[in-house]
Amino acid sequence: MTNNIADILIEALPYIRRFYGMTIVIKYGGHAMVDEQLKEDFARDITLMKFIGLNPVVVHGGGPQINSVLDQMGISPKFVRGMRLTDAATMDVVEMVLGGKVNKAIVAQINQQGGNAVGLSGKDGGLILAKKLQIVYQEDSNKPPEIIDPGLVGEVIRIKPDLINTLTERGFIPIIAPVGVGEEGETFNINADLVASKVAAALSAGRLILLTDVDGVLDAGGNLISSMNAEVIQKMIADKSISGGMIPKIECAVEALQGGVGKVQIINGKQRHSLLLELFTDKGIGTEITL
Repeated sequence: MTNNIADILIEALPYIRRFYGMTIVIKYGGHAMVDEQLKEDFARDITLMKFIGLNPVVVHGGGPQINSVLDQMGISPKFVRGMRLTDAATMDVVEMVLGGKVNKAIVAQINQQGGNAVGLSGKDGGLILAKKLQIVYQEDSNKPPEIIDPGLVGEVIRIKPDLINTLTERGFIPIIAPVGVGEEGETFNINADLVASKVAAALSAGRLILLTDVDGVLDAGGNLISSMNAEVIQKMIADKSISGGMIPKIECAVEALQGGVGKVQIINGKQRHSLLLELFTDKGIGTEITL
């Protein structure tokens, strides 16, 4: 047993050295946010990363938690192409759940493990400036495109990184809820993958890690692709090897890379200590994406 533990530590050493001082943005969502054991594991992983010299920044989702509160209030969630339609009543719930309940629960979990986490909304310090998202959808090329109004759903105009940098430099772990503010002070609900991508680019992060409920990007045979680049991605989207909900994640990954992020990793958050296994082992567990 002692030798096995020593081997693990020795294997991790070069990666700890490589990542020392690096900003790593983690998008936290999916099953890892609702399973009690996985929530504890995530908090420990983030705390460990900070203690050994990395600068983790967490952007979280919270779809199931939002749906639960909406259900209690008798509000039926509505989605178009996987995107939540957000009217004023729904936006109030989204902001309350993401910026309040979920964000503070993550902060508390990390602090219980000895970390110094601080919760942020995109509205704090003008962190996330957003504008209303316009969706143009064309299902049939023989028909004119359809314009869908998603309500108070936003897209990122600009990330203001000063607040995040100040916190990380002083030893804190920023935990960011994906709620943005418009130029007129209006509040917008923004996709957490998109926010994580934009935050990573604004911070010139060395890594962006997207936690999902699958092992990573799979080929047509269902086998995990351990590494891929933008050229391979384009081919796989064209031949529909990549489809469904993985497409927007891949698009966010490529956008982050084009914005200056070193690498993007898509991993299965349902695996215990998935962050540590991806970062500090030779094989990793997910898909690594580069330009």
